[in-house]
Amino acid sequence: MTLLNIIMIELIVLVLMLCFTIVSMKLKYAREKYSTFECGMELMSRLRLPFSLHFYFISIIFLIFDVEVMLIIPFIFCVKFYKIKASLISIMTLILVLILGFCYEWWTGLLSWML
Repeated sequence: MTLLNIIMIELIVLVLMLCFTIVSMKLKYAREKYSTFECGMELMSRLRLPFSLHFYFISIIFLIFDVEVMLIIPFIFCVKFYKIKASLISIMTLILVLILGFCYEWWTGLLSWML
């Protein structure tokens, strides 16, 4: 087979796939499918709808701890391969800050879920 034959076969397969896609499309318009999705709240509802502010606190806390965990992972490999004591001290400091932050959030009641 020559290169031209391979290209022609690929083009034919491509055209057939496009034709099957167009033929099998649903033409029914779904309002919810094309509407915007914003935080799980209804788009066409009354304004000033009450929501739990505590949910946003929990999500921000999760993001902060998630980023800090991603900072810890390279330190683990650094200590394992290079055996540097400075990196061990810095990772212990980071873990101490994580523990202190968690204790502060626990004592202030940010982690207790109340509706």
